[in-house]
Amino acid sequence: MQTRSILKSAMKLSTFFSALLLLTHANVVQAHGDEDHSKKPNKAAAKPNTSPNAKPSLLDATAAQRLSDGSLFVPKIVQRQLALRTLLTEQAELPNTIELNGKIIADPNAGGRVQASQPGRLEAGPTGLPSLGQRVSKGQVLAYLRPVMSSLDRGNSQSILADIDSQLSIAERKVQRYEQLSEALPKATVEAARFDYEALKKRKTAVEASLSKSEALIAPVSGIISVANAVTGQVLDAKETLFEIIDPNRLMVEALAYDPILTADIANATATWQQQKISASANAPASLSLNFVGGGQQMREQAIPLLFRVSGKPTPVAVGQAIKVMIQTKRLTTGFAVPNSAVMKLTGGESAVWVHTEAERFVQRKVVAHSLDAERVAIVSGIKEDERVVTAGGSLLAQVK
Repeated sequence: MQTRSILKSAMKLSTFFSALLLLTHANVVQAHGDEDHSKKPNKAAAKPNTSPNAKPSLLDATAAQRLSDGSLFVPKIVQRQLALRTLLTEQAELPNTIELNGKIIADPNAGGRVQASQPGRLEAGPTGLPSLGQRVSKGQVLAYLRPVMSSLDRGNSQSILADIDSQLSIAERKVQRYEQLSEALPKATVEAARFDYEALKKRKTAVEASLSKSEALIAPVSGIISVANAVTGQVLDAKETLFEIIDPNRLMVEALAYDPILTADIANATATWQQQKISASANAPASLSLNFVGGGQQMREQAIPLLFRVSGKPTPVAVGQAIKVMIQTKRLTTGFAVPNSAVMKLTGGESAVWVHTEAERFVQRKVVAHSLDAERVAIVSGIKEDERVVTAGGSLLAQVK
């Protein structure tokens, strides 16, 4: 009997727990019955913080970013990858600079020109005709010019030569007779006959030379052949240029100035042009140091020509090459000297530089700058002293979005 009581009590307890479990499950189903569980809940998109003073997230800490105020956040690792270089600005008194158009010319005391003095046919010299770039010495025979005469001129010359031959024969016999009678004739008469005979011989030699002798074309100076317009057998007119010789170590620069006062206000001058790099697609600026020689006092093409002499080491330039002449005057202005690579042109034609304001922040500043020399520019406004201006890699910073 006792065993049956225990079994009944256990069955009642099991029924109670089952009912309690069903009741709990029903409440849960009722709480979530109106919700759609077929889609995943949307999460709010994280908006990047682009405020000037905001710190980049850990995910963007290794990428350059453009902030809302236009400045750039560039991590140190990116600065090294872009090879950025900066220069601490220092205010100084800098000379005013004027830019003029100029060209390379040959030094008239170290260059020469070989021209035909008369019509003729060109013949090669002892070592052949010189070629471009060949070095020649002063007095060297470059070619021969054989005179070319018309039929009428040649007939007249031959007629003159025949007349001289007859006169020469008469003079020769006359000298022989006078020498035989030298004891009976005055000495002056014998000498006069002999002088006439010698004069006729020289006259005959000169006429024969005009008919057949070639003229030697000689190099007037030592240097390098820069112009060669000669071919063997070429028929030339008088004053036709065959060769031009220059000394590459002695060149000059001619510039045109539109202010006559400038000739008395030149302190220093340099020349610059774009030189094509062999190993890169960009052009590299090259420069020459110039010494002022003098300026003309007569206008030419509404300008005054200024003459400069190239100094320093020889530079590979060509005569006639167009260049920019940077003239530093004696007047001074206050500014900051920076390399040419620091200043870039904006789309509107304005000049700007990148300033390194903080460890990982760069700001673009519009500036007013003018050329100082072939390698530097002078910034007169837009930056302050003791600021770090980017001198290398500024074009790469402008591409950061």
